[in-house]
Amino acid sequence: MDQVEVGGLGIAYRRAGTGPPLVLLHGGPLDSREFRRQLDGLADDFTVVAWDMPGCGGSADPPEHFRTRDYADCLAAFIEALELDRPHVLGLSFGSGLALELYRSYPALPRTLILASAYAGWAGSLPPDVAEQRKQRMLRTIELPPDGFAREFLPTLLTEAAPAPLTDEVTAILSDFHPDGQRALLRAGFAEHDVRDVLPGISVPTLLLYGDEDVRSPMEVADKMRASIPGSTLVVIPGVGHLPDMEAPERFNAEVRSFLKSVQN
Repeated sequence: MDQVEVGGLGIAYRRAGTGPPLVLLHGGPLDSREFRRQLDGLADDFTVVAWDMPGCGGSADPPEHFRTRDYADCLAAFIEALELDRPHVLGLSFGSGLALELYRSYPALPRTLILASAYAGWAGSLPPDVAEQRKQRMLRTIELPPDGFAREFLPTLLTEAAPAPLTDEVTAILSDFHPDGQRALLRAGFAEHDVRDVLPGISVPTLLLYGDEDVRSPMEVADKMRASIPGSTLVVIPGVGHLPDMEAPERFNAEVRSFLKSVQN
């Protein structure tokens, strides 16, 4: 992995390929290892950069004052530090909410948005009682040992049909979670995050990617996102859950490549 200092924080990242820049933003309890199939599969056409968000993977935990806007500011500074000129930005799960927060504050920065398994924030896409239940469950889960944390999360990320090697891979990533990093996300307002106001003003090409068996970002969330973002395209990948990038990487990569080629031409 490579590392760069951004605002006093060490940010780890993986980089592959050459071509137009594509920045990958992982989900909350995971890290850039989630995107190894995209780093391998898209590097022939793009400069693919997957960061470890502050508090995840090889990156430093953020300070106590960090809020959602601070994560977006850190991401913008990371993109500038790597001299990635107007990158395509792909966010998955929490990474999608971060991509939208980035767009809110820096609308001229992303060339396109690819939002996978996306929310308009928990508060923006889920009923208030469901968002609060998830928050309380997360607070309890953070206190578990690594194997317990992984066991708690895994059933909501992959389908029962996921092959054992993939289940083991996701379990290994989850088991390396940062307890303080996850606490920081909740302290930053992760559960209260609401970017519904951003969606109608998005003016860059936007692709929405969902698995039809996703229990964390179900199809009613996908439909609302599609209806709220002008001109957006919704693609539903059958037979996969919350991690279509890992559970159906060939289809996921093909959809990303096709979309980006279409907007570049």
